[in-house]
Order: sequence, then C-alpha cells, then structure tokens
Amino acid sequence: MGGLNLEVFKFGTYVMFPIGIMYYFGTNLDDRFAVSGFWPRPEECNKLPRDRDEIKAEYERIVARQKLRLARKMEEQRRFAEAHPELHEQQQQQQQQQNES
Repeated sequence: MGGLNLEVFKFGTYVMFPIGIMYYFGTNLDDRFAVSGFWPRPEECNKLPRDRDEIKAEYERIVARQKLRLARKMEEQRRFAEAHPELHEQQQQQQQQQNES
C-alpha cells in the first residue's frame, strides 16, 4: 500500500491534469485551431437593402433573374420540341387531358 507521498502525487495529478488540459486548449487559440478562409469576407456576404431605392433595385434584380430563367426554360422546351416532335406532341396531349380533368 502507498503512503502519504502516493496520496500527495495522486492529488496533484487530479488537480493539475484538468488545469493542464484547460491551459493547453485555452491558449493560442487563433493559431492552433483557426481555419483560414472559414468565414466569408464582408464583400462576399449578402447585404440586406436598407432604404427604398435599394429594395426596389433588389426587387428588379430578382424579377430580371426570374424572367431570364423562364426564357431559358422556354428556349430549352422549344429546342426539345424541335429535336423530338413526337414526344412533344405526346406531352401536349397529356397536359390537355390533365387540364380537362
């Protein structure tokens, strides 16, 4: 069985181990655990519109983007119809039947 020295050593270990862990992980955090480029730079972030003109400009930008997407979709459908006229006719007939129901 151990004596007083063993008990003092165990007590010191029990006290110093958590303190050592906290010291190791608690110091120099910016260099040790930092991931470069993790947070986006301010110029890469979305900025909320603050006044009426900015809101209007943002709305116009969103509407223009939707119109562009719709135009691309229509162009893609037109190309598909030109390339596959028989499939396009079948799709139109199915859509008409669904609309009638």
